[in-house]
Amino acid sequence: MARASSVVIGGCLTLLVGLVGFRAVHLPAAAEPPLYADQVVVDPAAQSRWLRAGRVPRLAELGDSTLVTGALLDLYALSQPAGVPVAGAAGPWRYVWPRDSALAAAALARTGHQADAERIVTFWGQVQPTSGVFAARYRPDGRGVPDDRGDQLDGIGWVLWGTAQAAAGLPEEERTAFVRRHRALIDRSTKTALATIGRHGLPPASPDYWEVREWRTTLATAALLNAGLESAAQLYDALEDPAAEATAHAGAARLATGIKRFFGPSDYPRRLGGRASTVDLGVGFLLPPFRSEAQPDVVRVWRQASGAMLRPAGGLAPGGSWRQDGISWTNATSSYALTAACLGDRDEAVRWLRWLDQHRTPEGSLPEKVTASGRPAAVAPLAWTAAAVILTAAELDPGPRP
Repeated sequence: MARASSVVIGGCLTLLVGLVGFRAVHLPAAAEPPLYADQVVVDPAAQSRWLRAGRVPRLAELGDSTLVTGALLDLYALSQPAGVPVAGAAGPWRYVWPRDSALAAAALARTGHQADAERIVTFWGQVQPTSGVFAARYRPDGRGVPDDRGDQLDGIGWVLWGTAQAAAGLPEEERTAFVRRHRALIDRSTKTALATIGRHGLPPASPDYWEVREWRTTLATAALLNAGLESAAQLYDALEDPAAEATAHAGAARLATGIKRFFGPSDYPRRLGGRASTVDLGVGFLLPPFRSEAQPDVVRVWRQASGAMLRPAGGLAPGGSWRQDGISWTNATSSYALTAACLGDRDEAVRWLRWLDQHRTPEGSLPEKVTASGRPAAVAPLAWTAAAVILTAAELDPGPRP
């Protein structure tokens, strides 16, 4: 059970027991009081201006739902006051993870908030050590790591992918200038990603988004490093550096071959040498928007994965071998929706968005978890889920590129 959180709204104190979080609301009148929650202050007038400065994807299937607007507002609130989004509003979540912030950078860029997206990329460049390997999470003020949780190789892939996503929507001249500004980050990350590929074409074991110690290479780590190298090639193309582009492409191809050789015969399990029933989100990281192409065998396994990951309330767990506690995780569910949208399966994507819409908190935010009985639980809002919802909606309603 998460600790209680007190939220002050207009001078009235409300105690939220068992659900840590806050809700950033769209208040059009500047005279409305700000919302305070866990030391986060959201100015409604500034919030409204920020929302109007970008684009809110609209889906007819969701009717007048505020799901997408709310997800954008939550990303805005989670970015206060540091300027980069923390994973969640409370306690252990008030840090910047490469994975959550990469998804946030992509979502912000897709909806016209380019300066916010670049602020995240700048942050990565500031906190990345000379080794190139990112820690699991960072303090939002950039002053190092909060604990000894350790490093995660997948962070390199997340950062390269997020940087490419932030650059993708810019006009050519601006894109080139953007990539030049962040070349040190790109070079160091690419060099490190290439160095992780062993003689068999796979990286070593490392914690991934499950954040547990691993003794065998996980598909998620390999897939995200592959996505990162593919993204690095795109970034070097923008720089008109054919040698660096070719090196990144070759690394991505070698890693892709290793993944197919060692994970493919067992239908892409979570861990090297594992069983097909352990499939998790790692298989989705081998598909768009993380990879440019969708291999038929990977798509087949991905479509089957939801059966192994399904939980009683109708959402998904992070993997088939995840503990059977009945809990649905919204980051897994929203990520599955995003992959469906990128594969052109609109009905499937909308179905998962509707489920997320129906399981928001009373304040309208997307929680981290949903219990077996369908109640929101843990922290809310969650940056990963909010960003994946925005990206899914943007894929279904692309509109004009910002």
